Amino acid sequence: MIRNPIPWPDGARCAVAFTFDMDGESLMHVGHPETISDRIVGTSDLRYGPEVAMPRLIDLFAKYDMKQTFFIPGWCVKNYPDTIEEVLAGGHEIAHHGWLHGRLREMSDDQEAEDIARGVEAIVAATGEKPRGFRAPGYSMSHRTLGLLQDHGVGYEASLFGDDIPYLIENDRGSLVELPSHMPMDDWTQFVSFSDFGVRQPIKAPSEGYKVHVEEFDAMWEHGGLWCSVWHPFVSGRIARAMQIERLIQHMNDKGGVWFARMDEIAAHVNGLVERGEWQPRRHQIPFWTHADT
Repeated sequence: MIRNPIPWPDGARCAVAFTFDMDGESLMHVGHPETISDRIVGTSDLRYGPEVAMPRLIDLFAKYDMKQTFFIPGWCVKNYPDTIEEVLAGGHEIAHHGWLHGRLREMSDDQEAEDIARGVEAIVAATGEKPRGFRAPGYSMSHRTLGLLQDHGVGYEASLFGDDIPYLIENDRGSLVELPSHMPMDDWTQFVSFSDFGVRQPIKAPSEGYKVHVEEFDAMWEHGGLWCSVWHPFVSGRIARAMQIERLIQHMNDKGGVWFARMDEIAAHVNGLVERGEWQPRRHQIPFWTHADT
């Protein structure tokens, strides 16, 4: 079903990336800046992510010797130094997720440039390195974003849904690797319902969320795709859902032939294949200019 399958390392059937967006209470700061002091319940829910869920998830990945990627707003990098230290000690990647989870496409040119620059600065201060990857908060990539990421030397992007395998997004300055996912792979669509977050929907049982992810994985395993999930620690770091994540890891290990990797490792693999002429990905010019006939 994939016409141009990518060769994965060591003959793996598919690549797997458990990615986490550790937003902390940045969501509350950007969503309710004037009333956050009275949003105590929602803030406590969000703080559960970096303070309780993250240590649990780091322990879980250590149990299975897995290194994964955490997309973290610069504000959270700055305000949760102990959590950041644990992430780095576990061998995980910290990638860029904006400064305060603001929606980029709603910003002016100067605002987005400052937002991305502040996020880069926070990660450099905490890790000593520029971030290699980026996911736009709320998938809110703008027509400016690619160029701004190029300005800061970011090597891959992870906000788009345009394929089942990695591809390239490009402008007249060059290209970045795009590591795509899609909305059913985001735990927000399955488990989040709270007025402070502007979401009201039925909440699925953890086992139903597992079923979504395992069926998506089985398809990628069968056809050689990239299985890239998007989780939020305050959502899926809760015990019952974390148990289902472990169940999912066990299922993947039982199937075998899985390359568990950080996102920067996957991007480096893609770039290596392209540079050696061993595989050619699809290319998307960004932004898309689609005009209706009149």
